[in-house]
Amino acid sequence: MEKKINKPEPIAFGKEVALFKRGVSVKQTILALEAGDAFLIKDFYNNGLTLLDEIQKHLEKKYSDESFHDQREADAAYHQLSSLLLIEVVNHKLTLSMSPSIGWFKIFYPENKNFLLTFPQVQELEISWQEYQKGVSIPVVRNKVHPYYGTHLPSSYEHLVLFDNWLKRYSGPKKTAIDVGVGNGILSFQLVKNGFQKTFGTDTNPNAIFGLKEFMGATKLSRKIELDLGHLFGKWEKPTELIVFNPPWLPVAKDLERTDEAVYYPTNLFPDFFAAAKERLLPDGIIVLMFSNLAQLTGVEKDHPIAKELEEGGRFKLEKTFTKSVRASSDKTNRYRHLFIDEEVQLWILAHQ
Repeated sequence: MEKKINKPEPIAFGKEVALFKRGVSVKQTILALEAGDAFLIKDFYNNGLTLLDEIQKHLEKKYSDESFHDQREADAAYHQLSSLLLIEVVNHKLTLSMSPSIGWFKIFYPENKNFLLTFPQVQELEISWQEYQKGVSIPVVRNKVHPYYGTHLPSSYEHLVLFDNWLKRYSGPKKTAIDVGVGNGILSFQLVKNGFQKTFGTDTNPNAIFGLKEFMGATKLSRKIELDLGHLFGKWEKPTELIVFNPPWLPVAKDLERTDEAVYYPTNLFPDFFAAAKERLLPDGIIVLMFSNLAQLTGVEKDHPIAKELEEGGRFKLEKTFTKSVRASSDKTNRYRHLFIDEEVQLWILAHQ
């Protein structure tokens, strides 16, 4: 690999920190966390889950405004406080009773058996390990996908259904396609399922490229899908008849302490994509973009980046758009569900101007 796999950075055993276990005051612990003190979870794994739940309730009272901005403020505060909760890993196992088994420890830290991680990191590793081992069923592909740690899975599939329906009606050439931001490979799998001879996928996330290569192995898929770790089109310079892109749906905000590149797009992403796509698309080629009205719905962005390109770019014209309402997913809490009632996904079909 050209770049190391992204994984949580182990925390070395150092100075002693306060302990959180049964009998310790939750209220006093939260006050200490807000003052910047760290706590080591002891005895039972459930002690950490209980404390996280109490932190969530505390922040819901503190950030009572039901706006999207307030939600992000609460999320940032939760991240800050929860990251001060630590768990011991000894001999690649969690030391707490009733802890889950997480195989990533041996895979990611073969030379380091004893260390600390934050509780949220452990939770993320646990969920990822379960999905990786058991696989996740996606309605538009034949087999389960086994997402590698650190790769993004969609919380809903309506945009994938739109793309699948469009692919079934697509009557153009199917020699090659480029999947920009290949992720877990779902769009590329759809392309192969619908008869494309060769798909070239790119991603800036080394976990996505490594995980997909591992998943495909020496199967027929590995001969039909070729991967490159790189920005936008990476090393693929030869023009193609189809470019597909499922970009992040929300703009990066200054108030975010951490940025998930699969969720938030930087200011220059769309202008850079369209400029590069102009050079990579054959004269009669098609660009398919999957997007959402989420940014406009929540008020974080007035301009729609695809509509803006069509109005000002002078490079592409609109062939067709398709929309589909989104069923509220389980990760959108009841508190903020009203913000997503009118959410819809969009499929934009563009051609050369």
